[in-house]
Amino acid sequence: MDNDRLAQLLFPDITNTPDYYENLYPERQLPDKAEVTRIGPSPTGFIHLGNLYSATAGERLAHRTGGVFYLRIEDTDNKRKVDGAVECVISSLDYFGIKFDEGAEVEGSSDNNSYGPFYQRQREQIYKTFVKDLVKKGLAYPCFCSEDDLTKIRTIQSDEKLDLGYYGKWAKCRDLTYDEIEKRVKAGEPYSMRLRSSGKPGNTIKFRDEIMGEINLPENIMDVVILKSDGIPTYHFAHAVDDHLMRTTTVIRGCEWLPSVPIHVELFNVLGFRRPRYAHTAQLMKIEDGKKRKLSKRKDPELSLGYYCELGYHPQAVKIYLMTILNSNFEEWYQKNHDKPIDDFKFSLNKMGTSGILFDLSKLDDISSTLLSELSMEEVYKFFSDWMKKYKPEYTDIYFADENKTDKIMQLCMGIGQKRRRKDFINCTQMFDYLSYFFNECFSPDYDFGDNSDVSAILEDFKNNYDYSDDASAWFSKVKQTAEKFGYTSDMKAYKKDPEAFKGNVSHVAEIIRIAVTGRRNTPDLWTIMQIIGLDSSIKRIDNAINSINK
Repeated sequence: MDNDRLAQLLFPDITNTPDYYENLYPERQLPDKAEVTRIGPSPTGFIHLGNLYSATAGERLAHRTGGVFYLRIEDTDNKRKVDGAVECVISSLDYFGIKFDEGAEVEGSSDNNSYGPFYQRQREQIYKTFVKDLVKKGLAYPCFCSEDDLTKIRTIQSDEKLDLGYYGKWAKCRDLTYDEIEKRVKAGEPYSMRLRSSGKPGNTIKFRDEIMGEINLPENIMDVVILKSDGIPTYHFAHAVDDHLMRTTTVIRGCEWLPSVPIHVELFNVLGFRRPRYAHTAQLMKIEDGKKRKLSKRKDPELSLGYYCELGYHPQAVKIYLMTILNSNFEEWYQKNHDKPIDDFKFSLNKMGTSGILFDLSKLDDISSTLLSELSMEEVYKFFSDWMKKYKPEYTDIYFADENKTDKIMQLCMGIGQKRRRKDFINCTQMFDYLSYFFNECFSPDYDFGDNSDVSAILEDFKNNYDYSDDASAWFSKVKQTAEKFGYTSDMKAYKKDPEAFKGNVSHVAEIIRIAVTGRRNTPDLWTIMQIIGLDSSIKRIDNAINSINK
């Protein structure tokens, strides 16, 4: 076989050589031991927690060592591409504070990104150059097998209980002559390009994973497709070429890619590239019915990053929680260094878990509620209002029309400005739902007073005596008066000593008023609430509650 002649037949328009691209993308000038890492999502419209988990690890490793962290869009699978997916990827990662030094942008690769373009479909000529070089070396060949041909091969292999794939005697196009190839190419017959694997059945490879440690895997024996019939490379080949030319030092990715390592090792070897280190992250798990299982796109909405954005989790809370599951020693460090930026923490790959990582949403909720309780009024206000503008725009003018009123609500419900801050809120959705009773346009109570026959009379009496100008003490004195009038005591010691002697105590009466005014049994200080919503709204709500009882 004249391999040079075959290479020219298959790639007549490719004039560059691998050396051209080696010179175009030279070794990076970085400090000693600086890491170059990346995240390479596909534009499918779904970016998940695992992506953020790996991205956080990659960003921390690169920036802790004075290196480079970049974003590459792996868009070789055009069938799965979703419009707007790239924007979704970038905005989601940006929301959670993942900052890139280089890489793909919404408009395309920026001019100063000298290792781009960072969209794989824009790098077609580069990949073809390296495939052409492999053909010259006798390490790649064209395959004319149709999808039907491949299905027949897999069916026979399955029936004979053999490994499924294109290898050995099943590699029908591996030994075609030049004349056969030339005839089929000139006839316009479609073909893909395959690696001519030198792997042997029974052989193993050993490599050191930066997280998992020493691993032994079967050597690759498959003549895998490296260039599809449309001229676009497969993930395996594009990954090898791009990580080499972009000078990636460590590839951090999910453990689902472990079975592909033998293919990647062989590709780096035949291409003559120095292989980057691999760090395969453990699967994210959850507890269900007392058992651990893998987080699923289909079953678990919390796997999607959009889940946290839409619910309004503070991005810093998510990042803090991710650090607790990324490095086993982070939580202890954070407790001792609570006032320091979390980027001061010395992240390392060898502190990452090697088996299923439990994702505990309740722990994230605890971290989130603590974080929100530590924010200033300005920070809470901005975070909540920004979220409202994006996810509840029709209510934004209602909640923020009166800035003074909103400030008072925040102060009351979050304890801002008080010695002890409240930790009632976990995310913006919870805040939005909870605070709705402060606004008449959103107030829609489902009254539940139980079977107490005194409710209407109690509310009527309280309303007749209510004075908006009363301070908290005078207000509560009138609540006590109403309580005593209907057989409820304000003497808590007497009530505890002999509860049967009374219909109830003053707190029961206060609860009736609270339900009428807020629609809830538990709220912050009721007097303050009534001061915030105003006289007219307070009286109207009490009247509505009375009318609902008397229907």
